[in-house]
Amino acid sequence: MPGTSRTYTFLGPEGTFTEAALLQVPGALQAVRVPASNVNAALEKVRDGAADAAMVPIENSVEGGVTATLDAIATGQELRIIREVLVPISFVLVAPPGTRTEGIRRVSTHGHAWAQCRLWMDKNIPDAEYVPGSSTAAAALGLLEEGCPYDAAICAPLVASEHAGLSVLAEDVGDNPGAVTRFILVSRPGVLPARTGADKTTVVVPLPEDRPGALMEILDQFASRGVNLSRIESRPTGQYLGHYFFSIDAEGHAGEARVADALAGLHRISPGTRFLGSYPRADKQETEVPAYTSDAAFSAAQSWVDSILAAECFAGESGSGASPTA
Repeated sequence: MPGTSRTYTFLGPEGTFTEAALLQVPGALQAVRVPASNVNAALEKVRDGAADAAMVPIENSVEGGVTATLDAIATGQELRIIREVLVPISFVLVAPPGTRTEGIRRVSTHGHAWAQCRLWMDKNIPDAEYVPGSSTAAAALGLLEEGCPYDAAICAPLVASEHAGLSVLAEDVGDNPGAVTRFILVSRPGVLPARTGADKTTVVVPLPEDRPGALMEILDQFASRGVNLSRIESRPTGQYLGHYFFSIDAEGHAGEARVADALAGLHRISPGTRFLGSYPRADKQETEVPAYTSDAAFSAAQSWVDSILAAECFAGESGSGASPTA
């Protein structure tokens, strides 16, 4: 939108790791940024046109997939992933000034953050009760409200530094110093990001039927074409017990012959397959493509088949007028 400020939404409030991810997007600092209370709300702002794109978490190196995001983009009006961002994660324990660690009985944070700090909590505040929060920042800001039902929160260092009413009781409370969360920027369907040689393609594939070998058929669409998978997770569709879809990240771009052929294969066996986008990898790691699955190999193979069909067609036409022998 030339000459028009873009509007982004993100899992809020301000100061979340999600906003930190958004600020890595070129131009986001100057754009309009609207926090959303949850992932569904952020994606709905994109679907109804209130925002151009939404930044939401999708995967954590400790806990795996963020189920709220996996479920929200698998259904409803189609959306496209156009970028991914990786953010190193560190946590601090905050509380109102004057709070002592031994006086903490209830601690709030986002579920994924709690999972990454459980060992620290068990060692240092073993009797503390966990209170789920919609985000780490929301949990921390809740401490500033009158009558807050918990005593402390686990959040990003940025939140604590920006609010004088929060005191840092402990730093680096995470159990995994190298923890990283992957975020995705989601927009309405449009032009695919160009191929870079270091790309990912994300799809959602419903299990066509619950029978032996059904998942193998899905995986074979990738394996037989030399397409490596970097993530695969199953999620219930919610229709009935035992009915699942698979959320899959594949290495490569839909513009590559091998990936396009795999997508076509998926659609043949599971017509409900949903394409969620091809976009550059955040780590810029180029995909190694075996020679036999390169675009040139696919093109050569198709040319070979075309030549066979053309020759057979020509032979049939040449012989069509010949009289049958006695």
